[in-house]
Amino acid sequence: MKNNQGKALVVLGAQWGDEGKGKVIDYLTDHVDAVVRFQGGHNAGHTLIVNGEVTKLQLIPSGVLHEGVRNFIGNGVVLSPEALCAEMTKLENRGVPVSERLQISYNCPLILPFHVYLDEVREIAKGVNAIGTTKRGIGPAYEDKVARRAIRVQDLLYPEQFALKLKELLEYHNFVLTHFFKAQALSYAEIYDHTLLQAEKFKALVTDVGQELSVLKKHGAKIIFEGAQGTFLDIDHGTYPYVTSSNTSAGNAAIGSGVGPCFLNGVIGVVKAYTTRVGGGPMPTELTDSVGGHLSRVGKEVGTVTGRQRRCGWLDLVALKRSVQINSLTGLAITKLDVLDQLAEIKMCVAYQEGAIKHEVPPQDTHVYARCQPVYQDFKGWKNSTEGITQYQDLPELARQYLQFIEDFLEVPIVLISTGAERDHTMVLKDLWAHD
Repeated sequence: MKNNQGKALVVLGAQWGDEGKGKVIDYLTDHVDAVVRFQGGHNAGHTLIVNGEVTKLQLIPSGVLHEGVRNFIGNGVVLSPEALCAEMTKLENRGVPVSERLQISYNCPLILPFHVYLDEVREIAKGVNAIGTTKRGIGPAYEDKVARRAIRVQDLLYPEQFALKLKELLEYHNFVLTHFFKAQALSYAEIYDHTLLQAEKFKALVTDVGQELSVLKKHGAKIIFEGAQGTFLDIDHGTYPYVTSSNTSAGNAAIGSGVGPCFLNGVIGVVKAYTTRVGGGPMPTELTDSVGGHLSRVGKEVGTVTGRQRRCGWLDLVALKRSVQINSLTGLAITKLDVLDQLAEIKMCVAYQEGAIKHEVPPQDTHVYARCQPVYQDFKGWKNSTEGITQYQDLPELARQYLQFIEDFLEVPIVLISTGAERDHTMVLKDLWAHD
């Protein structure tokens, strides 16, 4: 590392998740010293394709495949010991030395079996009104954190303290499970023994993440803060209640890692060249016709974690305007441009119509948002393959016009374009690590 002040960039999803963040972060990791996860849990899924080999990560940062890159799980992440151990073992069996590359915050709240069970019975009880969670215990774990009753990673280092906290917390959750949901109680002894056994695999990796990052940057490190899910799944700024249980927007990169906001030097929003989302909730540009089927089929739009089919639609620039505002985006990374290659006509949403009212930005009122209809700008399709193109001037003219419209409308520069699944199917339009 050079002996000069480093640089830290947040890379996150600017839509409803599944934008291709994993590939973008993996590509950029060739040039960085550290990657940090700052929110969510193993409900996130990043798919990396390197030399034809597919790697699906849920909890461990995308930089783990790179030699010499340090990977951190920050305090904003809810951590499942079971999921972490399974993912570590899977990678180690492939020859990836995870324990040499990964460190974990003392302050991560734990996801334990009763969180998962509670998530499952809640969704079943809601029936048709279910939110569509991944049933991995994420929401219940964040609830315990906010209620100040969470068990955290640091508690696993002190078995007696862990025993006391687990007994009290399990009593509470077993009461809810048995009395409210008429479900079975879970065993204290089984959870205690199994969790401490799992902790043996990762307790040596526990560290003060914020302090480690501060030292790294002071010595010239380049650091990526890796977002999970997407902006409109943010618990505060998303399409509530069809959201995740954490803040997915850029402001949480600092809070969820133990650094201050001025530590961050830029925010790259990853944007799919069209729009997708998984689960329920408003999606004004959703297509249920043959075009939607084309986007789903060609884009292989199936959730990394859940295997659920993603809803597909035209690119929503109105929603992205809000994303620019929420995240202070300084650059855009456009992915899956090649999925649009064979379409004769392409549309982009440039406003919403709700009755006689025209909206230039998404309404804050979710009930109003759900009634909005898209107003489209039409584009002629380029009908030529862009797959694997790595030079901007080699893109079809109509594809460049499409991209230029996005840039002009959002008033944010496009800094990277992905034209295929492989790592080298990427063009970089700006040196992200140069100091302005």
